[in-house]
Amino acid sequence: MKLIITITSIILITIYSCIGQAVPKSSDISADVIIYGGTSAAITSAVQLIKEGKSVVIVSPDKHLGGLSSSGLGFTDSGNKDAIGGLAREFYEKVYNYYSKDDVWNWQDRIDFHKGRKSKSYSDDKSMYTFEPHVAEGIFEDFVEKYKIVVYRNELLDREMGVKKKNNKIISITTLSGLVFNGKIFIDATYEGDLMASAGVSYHVGRESNSVYGEKSNGFQPNVFDHWHQFNDPRIPLKISPYIIPNDPESGLLPRISKISIPERGTGDHKIQAYGFRMCLTKVKENQVPFEKPEGYDPLQYELLVRVYDAGWNRTFKKFDSIPNLKTDVNNHGPFSFDNIGMNYEYPEASYEKRAEIIKEHETYQKGLLYFIANDPRIPKDTQDEMKEWGLAKDEFLDNDNWPYQIYVREARRMVGHYVMTEHEILGDKNVDKSIGMGSYAMDSHNVQRYVTSAGYVENEGDVGVKAKVPYKISLGSILPKKKECSNLIVPVALSSSHIAYGSIRMEPVFMILGQSAAVVASMSLEKNTAPHNLSYGNVKRRLEAYGQVLSLDEAGRK
Repeated sequence: MKLIITITSIILITIYSCIGQAVPKSSDISADVIIYGGTSAAITSAVQLIKEGKSVVIVSPDKHLGGLSSSGLGFTDSGNKDAIGGLAREFYEKVYNYYSKDDVWNWQDRIDFHKGRKSKSYSDDKSMYTFEPHVAEGIFEDFVEKYKIVVYRNELLDREMGVKKKNNKIISITTLSGLVFNGKIFIDATYEGDLMASAGVSYHVGRESNSVYGEKSNGFQPNVFDHWHQFNDPRIPLKISPYIIPNDPESGLLPRISKISIPERGTGDHKIQAYGFRMCLTKVKENQVPFEKPEGYDPLQYELLVRVYDAGWNRTFKKFDSIPNLKTDVNNHGPFSFDNIGMNYEYPEASYEKRAEIIKEHETYQKGLLYFIANDPRIPKDTQDEMKEWGLAKDEFLDNDNWPYQIYVREARRMVGHYVMTEHEILGDKNVDKSIGMGSYAMDSHNVQRYVTSAGYVENEGDVGVKAKVPYKISLGSILPKKKECSNLIVPVALSSSHIAYGSIRMEPVFMILGQSAAVVASMSLEKNTAPHNLSYGNVKRRLEAYGQVLSLDEAGRK
């Protein structure tokens, strides 16, 4: 009976995706605002525009809405909850309300889940920040249904010829299927910034040199030991040979190790932090799909992990973070884990076909790693026995073989816009005078590359975690392109930020906040018949606050 209840909830999600406002049959569609993207920011933008009385269409390249929030990232990187307001807060209150009902706890007792969990990451003040993927997707679909939002799914922007501009304004966008979307304001709510790039807006891919913005934590960052994700960490020193035959350079490098000339600290490059899938696993046998050997499985890809275990490391399950109903949001942890380091550099600029190849390679890597740990005879017995207890959650991602829909694009393109957020704003060293929302999480970059040190050992590089002292303001100018480049585009996700600052801003609650704020700016621009750049910030501020956005906190980070 438990499984039937869970499957029914998923079926309802599918039904939700087919209702709402009727989708026009014409190949030429018009609205006040066209939103490109299916992320959490896309949904909050659309909801807010409906609240403002504006017409809006979501053009989603994906079938499933919500981005990472509904694709496995259920252990939310939320930071200071006092900085979360508006529709973002409403989303997490809806999570709380959902889990307040006893009948949704199919595999676990509600009291047992909350027992001993005092962190605000779980539940307090009637908001909750851990949830199952299908629950998040259901909430987003409820928004779509309640506000009768028109959504076109599986519609990919024609990135070569699909953006029509007149002077410095977008007139329409066309998808690969031939649909044309005409609007007065456009919002790019994708992780990749595809609409922004196709509109001729300036952007950056990779890490800036520290010298570009006077930062300390950008660019090449070796020997940083914040997160336990290194081989040569003083707390767990692992001197691992990178060669196929240990200590024999002539035998060649093991897979996934780059041969590079080591630059000076802070040197920029076009490399980006690692991607991966946030897997939803469970030990409940009745709700479990066993790990299978993926096509293309190659044990040599995981040889480094065997050497890590042989050196005494044993923290494989450290980031199997608990979410309701005895499930997990699995994150990367350790020197060799679920992050597919160095295999995503082409992704931001790649064709759709190439991106699909990169995503499939990441899927094969992670599925292969699960199978490897559960089956290879060289794995320590206690670790292998533990892994054999886990499996994919049977009641999640039903139309994708129980695998997450969305890969975690931790960064791709980043706009170089009207105002660039840097570590100076994140750390409170530079004030932001036109706040449209707040962030509070640490500047968190996962590893960028794996290479051979001068001493001949393997090392990871790029993993940085620098805490924000208190919640910080995010500038209105950071979601606006330079006016001369495009005067009717707003970019709340691939916004204007340095690599290291984006490591903090990139959290899902912040994207929801910025999506709503982008919609308010769009609405006011329509009302004033002017570019967003020309709006009076005082008026913007008053309207944002009227909708519950948190634009500032006191020096202690309190409301």
